[in-house]
Amino acid sequence: MLLRGLLFLVAVPTFLCAQTQPISPEYREAQSRLARGWNTWDVHSVATQVLLPEGLAIHVGMKHNSSLNGDAWLGDALIGRLDKGAEKVTPGPHAWDGSYTRADYEWKGHKWRVESAHDGDDLVMLVTLLGNKNGLLPTVVFSVASIWNRHAGSAGFGGHGIVVTTGDDAAIEFHCTCDNASPFRPIAVPVPSPYFAADLARSVGVSTRHLGMDVESKKPLTIEEIRIVIERQRKAYKRSILAAGAKGPILDAIETTLGWDTIYEPEKGRVISPVSRVWSVGWGGYVLFDWDTFFAATMASIGDKDLAYANALETLREETPQGFVPNYARAGNWKSTDRSEPPVGAITVLGLYRKFHERWFIEDAFAPLLSWNRWWNEHRQMQGFIVLGSDPQNEPVNVDDASNGTWQGAVYESGLDNSPMYDGTFYNKQTHLLEYADVGMTSLYIADCKALAEIASALGKQAEAKELRERAEEYRAKLQMLWDEKSGIFLNLNLHTGEKSPRLSPTNFYPLLAKAATPDQAKTMIEKHLTNPDEFWGEYVIPSIERDDAAFKDQEYWRGRIWGPMNYLVYLGLLKYDVAAVRKEFAERSYSLFVKEWREKGHVHENYNAISGTGDDVSSSDRFYHWGALLGYVEYLEQSEASPGK
Repeated sequence: MLLRGLLFLVAVPTFLCAQTQPISPEYREAQSRLARGWNTWDVHSVATQVLLPEGLAIHVGMKHNSSLNGDAWLGDALIGRLDKGAEKVTPGPHAWDGSYTRADYEWKGHKWRVESAHDGDDLVMLVTLLGNKNGLLPTVVFSVASIWNRHAGSAGFGGHGIVVTTGDDAAIEFHCTCDNASPFRPIAVPVPSPYFAADLARSVGVSTRHLGMDVESKKPLTIEEIRIVIERQRKAYKRSILAAGAKGPILDAIETTLGWDTIYEPEKGRVISPVSRVWSVGWGGYVLFDWDTFFAATMASIGDKDLAYANALETLREETPQGFVPNYARAGNWKSTDRSEPPVGAITVLGLYRKFHERWFIEDAFAPLLSWNRWWNEHRQMQGFIVLGSDPQNEPVNVDDASNGTWQGAVYESGLDNSPMYDGTFYNKQTHLLEYADVGMTSLYIADCKALAEIASALGKQAEAKELRERAEEYRAKLQMLWDEKSGIFLNLNLHTGEKSPRLSPTNFYPLLAKAATPDQAKTMIEKHLTNPDEFWGEYVIPSIERDDAAFKDQEYWRGRIWGPMNYLVYLGLLKYDVAAVRKEFAERSYSLFVKEWREKGHVHENYNAISGTGDDVSSSDRFYHWGALLGYVEYLEQSEASPGK
């Protein structure tokens, strides 16, 4: 077999070599199972398929042709990009393992579909033109390349297509059904690696075949054979959804959302699910937000245990030298050393342990969870309450983060970046604390203590379990001081002025999650506030500030919009009390809000308008942000025979 072409660099990193914490053999195996085979691993384009661990990629690009001076090139494609003239991607099904994917694209008057499917260890792809408002057909380009410096070998033309050696006395051959005189014809596109090109007069397919170095090239698959493989995997995916019964549509939404948002992150050699590709590209390749990624772990548990473990453990493995999980961790190993985010790690880890019962997982998670729990008590406590803060003295300092050591940095620690709850609060530049007793954060911390105590007991760490139970009780007693009998709800307390805040948000219901509210208090909160249509109830639930608050009309980010994580945490609180009818209606309304735009546009919004129920009304709501699917997940839990969190 004659090979000629480009020599690839040899730079295969040791698995997770950049990490500093110990890695258990069980977790190595889980990550190795994840990072294997063909999938949409490349953060920069959902139209790219990558083979792991080899690091070989097939990029699908599209050339817009014109007869004058309007040619254009679309090399990468992302879901939800809002730039002028950007492509529009409507995501279709995406199996956890990438065995079947489908997405529709619109750009420059062209509309096309890209499908992919596994054929054993091999891959097939099919591109079909769905519409063309231009006189000239677009040209699809399939380029074959190595990415992340993962591959050692060479690539070039040989046999029936493009052949890439894999460095282990084997090769992979890429075939195209292009029916041009030469599928390798040169065209003016910025592609530096070998490629196939074909005008989309009809569907075009690509297939791969693993070869031994001493074996002749195999016969390429025909377009009909490619269609058969795709249809077989499409039906397999559909059967898996139908097997879930009434929960099937929710499973489909969550599996598809996490499928498209899961990537391979090359700096630390790991599979993770950042909030969205648009966010990750903007942050240099990936960004892991603390509570966002824990929620991704919880959702992944409905179908991919290894991915659930990966998202939980990789978030914990970003822990700072100060001992807390940062607000963000991004490409280049930068992270927020000044602040954390809501402590939902222990309730996430405990939920996964209750579901899968694997001891090694809680052993891996316990030390960073305990360090983080102790950090809150030591660095974010004021007058016995959990408060927010931002510590500019912590090293290394991210000099580009202007919020470091400011009021805004402290508010960012809440995860509720511009919530009106914090308007007018006081940040002490000497203590680096926001002088504000926070009902929501204190409640989440109590829940963290309780969950971590249960984990400690399961590990036989009785001293730590006792420490955590006692700490939970101390904060529960302090939280009771925030109960306002007249208002019938727990109120935030301005520690700078001594005044209670009348502003209400879903975080005022978090004492339910901590089970820190008495049954009578829970009943009062739910009847007087949660199900009150002037405050939180309505067709769309639940707004991030009560409806009769002056800030509700802003409908901008945390100022009045509806957020999946808030609904999820309130739902977990409802599970702990005898309010089945309210809980059922709450879950149904949450799902109804989510599913409308999901079915119509394939959108999974970062947040939703609490008046109109849309997410498309503002540019500050990412169109494919995975925690939006929590609105569906609460209905999934409601339909489950044994819901976690009780």
